[in-house]
Amino acid sequence: MSVKDYMANLGRHARAASRLMMAASTAQKNAALEAIAKDIDASRASISAENQRDLDAGRESGLDAALLDRLELTPARIDGMIEGLHQVAALPDPCGEITDLKSRPSGIQVGKMRVPLGVVGIIYESRPNVTVDAASLCLKSGNATVLRGGKEAIHSNQAIAKSIARGLAAAGLPETAVQVVETTDRAAVGELITMPEYVDVIVPRGGRSLIERISNEAKVSVIKHLDGICHVYIDDDADLDKAFNIALNSKTHRYGVCNAMETLLVSQAVAADILPRLALAYQEKGVELRACERTLTLLPKLNAAQEADWDTEYLAPILSIKIVAGMDEAIDHIARHSSAHTESIVTENYTKARAFLTRVDSSSVMVNASTRFADGFQYGLGAEIGISTDKIHARGPVGLEGLTSQKWVVLGDGEILA
Repeated sequence: MSVKDYMANLGRHARAASRLMMAASTAQKNAALEAIAKDIDASRASISAENQRDLDAGRESGLDAALLDRLELTPARIDGMIEGLHQVAALPDPCGEITDLKSRPSGIQVGKMRVPLGVVGIIYESRPNVTVDAASLCLKSGNATVLRGGKEAIHSNQAIAKSIARGLAAAGLPETAVQVVETTDRAAVGELITMPEYVDVIVPRGGRSLIERISNEAKVSVIKHLDGICHVYIDDDADLDKAFNIALNSKTHRYGVCNAMETLLVSQAVAADILPRLALAYQEKGVELRACERTLTLLPKLNAAQEADWDTEYLAPILSIKIVAGMDEAIDHIARHSSAHTESIVTENYTKARAFLTRVDSSSVMVNASTRFADGFQYGLGAEIGISTDKIHARGPVGLEGLTSQKWVVLGDGEILA
């Protein structure tokens, strides 16, 4: 069978399964999640053995240590997969909720019902635990899904897929509600993102090159973000102790994540009070600092920032620093250089805080908090399928509600239009 025919076959099964999933009860979906968790627990040995095959192949092909680490399913990570399934099962089911029901003069009632998107295609790279995360969120939100993991994790993903299929069957749901692509041929991605008759939305989880390719070539809607160029602005009305902790945490808590701060903006009124202290703390943690001209007059030993630095997501212990005249200049800088992911202001001035929230056009905007909180779990979503910097449908961390839409419902009692 050609890749094109194989993917079309998956698509047909997914579309048929999505109709059954749309009608599945919360009890059924939760039963499936718990059955999958139980099966993964019972299948630890086989999943670990298949994961070892992937690790051995990865070492032979020269995968670096970071990729091998993401690929490995340790006992603790398998525990995490199981716990994640329990957590999603415990979340409220968004499907079927009717909101904004209002009576009209004609006698009808008009409202909105939350419904699944249908078929969700998810494309991700080497981490096999994403297979469980993605499947559980799509299942709980009443969607069918086609999962295409990285070739490095093919054996791990197929082992996990068997547990998912058995769990679905145990709950009386179609096994084809979650399908994991079995081929490593890259052409499968091209087919998956160009099947609008079978797939309703694509969620890419991976590096910039993957997301750019999908954004450019997809014929179905895409929920995605390209970069995480996040900013913290320390205002002249900031509590400097809060500012120190927030700026340090936003950058150094973890470096290789999309919600890490990449540019620090500081009001010139407080720069001399806070920047020397912060610079020392960053340097103690091995962070390279790249500074604007005004910052260099204060801290001349730092490296000079280039124009490209303001548009760079480092994902590394590197930070750009710019002194600004005040909040207006900070917001202008963010408007020019942000990737619309997450920005934070540190200030004790309520009026400025409200203005920052209103004027900054990013998917998450914060007051007196670390950018590292821009995460589905931290937002109370339980888990997330990814982050969206798009402006329509889903924006910010995408959890269960982000995998649903709303349709209008009309309740009547025989009314007709005169």
